[in-house]
Amino acid sequence: MSANSMNGTATGRLTGVGTGPGDPELMTLKAVRALAAADVVAHFAKRGSPSNARAIAQAHLRPGVIELPLLYPVTTELPHRSDAYKDAITGFYEEAAAAVAAHLDAGRSVCVLSEGDPLFYGSYMHLHVRLATRYATEVIPGVTAMSGCWSAVGLPLAQGEDVLMVLPGTMDEAELARRLADADAAVIMKVGRNLGRIRRALAKAGRLEGAIYVERGTMDASRTLPLSEVDGDATPYLSLVLTPGWSARP
Repeated sequence: MSANSMNGTATGRLTGVGTGPGDPELMTLKAVRALAAADVVAHFAKRGSPSNARAIAQAHLRPGVIELPLLYPVTTELPHRSDAYKDAITGFYEEAAAAVAAHLDAGRSVCVLSEGDPLFYGSYMHLHVRLATRYATEVIPGVTAMSGCWSAVGLPLAQGEDVLMVLPGTMDEAELARRLADADAAVIMKVGRNLGRIRRALAKAGRLEGAIYVERGTMDASRTLPLSEVDGDATPYLSLVLTPGWSARP
């Protein structure tokens, strides 16, 4: 529970719910209980596309629950560092927070679904920083995409004094290569259209050999292979790259 949330005056309760990386059986018992008690379930999605988090949790949504889709106005249509993108996405989070707050002000409990863990590269955190000081708030952690993927692959990633870095694939190529050269083990998130940049950065850092590509990890349509064998420069959004540091691996 947020320390500041105890001062909230509204009767509604906000809960950020981690749904895990994709396999519905990796949802926690606490997450399932929260969804069973929720008046409103909010979920993020690209406009025109289904919500991945909702698909994971759908078996646990009770009949009659109010659903609140939160639809991104942009995803990859604009450069993520551009002012136009920043303005659009900031406005979206303000509107999403206001929509959730309206339910909280009406005394309803709201669960906001988040793939993986809500406070680890999750959209929920943008609502949390806007609402947690005003309402009773709880965050239910979820299995992260990276731990779900290295477990599904059976790949020991870090051991002993290995340093693990988690890097976004959207980083500048030279900076990404520099960081990879400094790490014993690394997880590269947000692969998608950044695959070519990631592959070149790993090659520059001397880490391409041994890098493992995981697509839709823990899901029925998952795919795993050495990154060097992946064709093209673009992959699905739900993909990441694992670069193990521990040498005594299979």
